[in-house]
Amino acid sequence: MILEVFGKFSRAMRWEAGRGALSSLLDTLIPPDCCLCGTPAKGGNVPVCGGCAGELPRHDMPACPCCALPTREGQICGRCLYDPPAFDSTHALYGYVFPADVLVRAFKYRHRLSLARFFAGAVGRLPEADVLVPMPLHPRRLSERGFNQALEFARPLARVAGLPLELGGVLRVRHTPPQAMLDREARLANPRGVFACRRRFDGLRVMAIDDVMTTGASLDALACCLKAAGAAEVHNFVLARAGW
Repeated sequence: MILEVFGKFSRAMRWEAGRGALSSLLDTLIPPDCCLCGTPAKGGNVPVCGGCAGELPRHDMPACPCCALPTREGQICGRCLYDPPAFDSTHALYGYVFPADVLVRAFKYRHRLSLARFFAGAVGRLPEADVLVPMPLHPRRLSERGFNQALEFARPLARVAGLPLELGGVLRVRHTPPQAMLDREARLANPRGVFACRRRFDGLRVMAIDDVMTTGASLDALACCLKAAGAAEVHNFVLARAGW
């Protein structure tokens, strides 16, 4: 089954790479207007104007170091104390509130792939890690969407951080409904048993990359898979954290 999924994954990745290159070329030839206010581009390939960039809600308030939900003094939250997840920490660029949520949806659903470079440039310094692993998509979902938003964000992030990017080492082997369509209980149950590792991560500090973290169920399942493959630590870095 894993070999069949990998074959589909390889074909989808080739399609994704071609589509991503075409999108980047179009953004270069026709610089995009600001995704938020529509201000005409004034040179360069920047999809968010300076004024709107300054209004984005950075995730810099005191928060649980494990799941990144706000806590009064930055202490670990009760949920993570009671039922610790498989991942070791979570870091988020923005809170998933207006206007960051608009940008993330434009990136994910409207194919504004130039936002990946903007997001990566806004990160600054990544936490310590040995390798980046983007959240995998099932080949069926990848062929429907045409690209993996976590991978598109991870590419420039890896270049900025000077870290290796793992491509194809972790597969999503079971197709599941999109998390955004499910209630909390279904979100928590949805990702169980969906990932498989094709390589070992013995002793490595892995940084899992995703777009939005809501319940954290998918990232928890991914961390379980990575640690079963030998990862010493698994940390999350997400574009936005829901639940403010």
